Amino acid sequence: MLAAAIRDIKSLDARSYEGRVTALEGLRIEASGPREALRLGASVRFGDENGPRGELVGFAGDRAIILACDQLEGLGPGAPVHFVSGLDLVRPSDGWLGRVIDAFAEPLDIKGPLPSGLRARPVRAVAPNAQSRARVDRKMALGVKAIDVFTPCARGQRLGVFAGSGVGKSTIMSMLARGADADVIVIGLIGERGREVREFVEDTLGPDGLAKSVIVTATSDEAAPRRRRAAWLTLAVAEHFRDEGKQVVCFLDSVTRFAMAQREIGLAAGEPPTTRGYTPSVFAELPKLLERAGPGVTVEEGQPQGQITGLFTVLVDGDDHNEPISDAVRGTLDGHITLSRAIAERGRFPAVDVLKSISRLQNMLQTSEEKAVATRARRLMALYSNMEELVRIGAYAKGADAEVDEAVRLWPQMETFLQQDVHDVTTPEQAYAQLSAIMSPPAVAQKKAAR
Repeated sequence: MLAAAIRDIKSLDARSYEGRVTALEGLRIEASGPREALRLGASVRFGDENGPRGELVGFAGDRAIILACDQLEGLGPGAPVHFVSGLDLVRPSDGWLGRVIDAFAEPLDIKGPLPSGLRARPVRAVAPNAQSRARVDRKMALGVKAIDVFTPCARGQRLGVFAGSGVGKSTIMSMLARGADADVIVIGLIGERGREVREFVEDTLGPDGLAKSVIVTATSDEAAPRRRRAAWLTLAVAEHFRDEGKQVVCFLDSVTRFAMAQREIGLAAGEPPTTRGYTPSVFAELPKLLERAGPGVTVEEGQPQGQITGLFTVLVDGDDHNEPISDAVRGTLDGHITLSRAIAERGRFPAVDVLKSISRLQNMLQTSEEKAVATRARRLMALYSNMEELVRIGAYAKGADAEVDEAVRLWPQMETFLQQDVHDVTTPEQAYAQLSAIMSPPAVAQKKAAR
């Protein structure tokens, strides 16, 4: 404890250096200042030491390139700029549970100031060393049948939820937040609509869900540095509870908005645009953010092992699941859940496309019986998907293929199984039992129903 306190004291640096605004072009502000004050990522205040915030994102010769985090109406040439040296630190505590905060850990609700924890931790932390991290091998219930059966999740696993706009990302995230078996839920709402924050807090989580949650939000109208920092802060809060030995589920909605914020910052700093206008720093920052979720470091026997189970939504641009951000995120995570617009349009929610979703830990998490049921169901769904057009136009003759006949017979029941009300929470045991009853031969299924 003493060593940690000494480390925290050494990390604090209250020195402030003053500079001046020299140029302003679009979102980009240039300022001069003492050389020792100009450090990448330094916090900036305009006007005085309590004025609007900014972040140093690059250099133009010996001048600092700054992006504002707050409104700067009235800023003019020669305006004072205060560079605050030292690490960007935050002090999360258990008193943050039930609170809604912004990117700078300031409360957005009306519950008073946030309590500060004893330990300071960097907002932009580095993931633990890969060799020191615990193994990921224990199943976690998420409460959504289509996911628990066909894309099972482990404690400490990282899954992506990929979907176009209006297909149901926020809805399925609300189902997962309500049904996930976790001690603490940390939710980052990055670049989303302002009205959704209150709806999510009051309607989706409710008082019981909010009591074990921390919500970090930066809406779409906020500056790019705030949106990026809100994503970092979300992981920093999750890391605090993980280090306490808690089972944490971390939602980030959405990774795409984080990437867009990083693109704005990169372009303002002078980076060249590459794939679809995204700058190289976007693809460097994504794995740094996503790797922070996952298992904690291995602890001594008898101590609680904290994990961060990461569920990250990705807004697929133009329903192209191979667009740059989707492709980069999918290659970093431990599995992906794909939501289909075609499934949503026919009224089945959640619109999980089972055939395009995968968990890289599925073989480890399922028993042989569970795997057999899920594999057979997936095969029959794939058969029906291949033959669907022929069946609908009457070009397929019943009896031509026994397996296709079974797929056609069971399809309505499997569609019903995959459909789930937003307020319904189903355990994995119940889900496997329901699917097993559907996959049983008719005579066996009738006996099970009679019991």
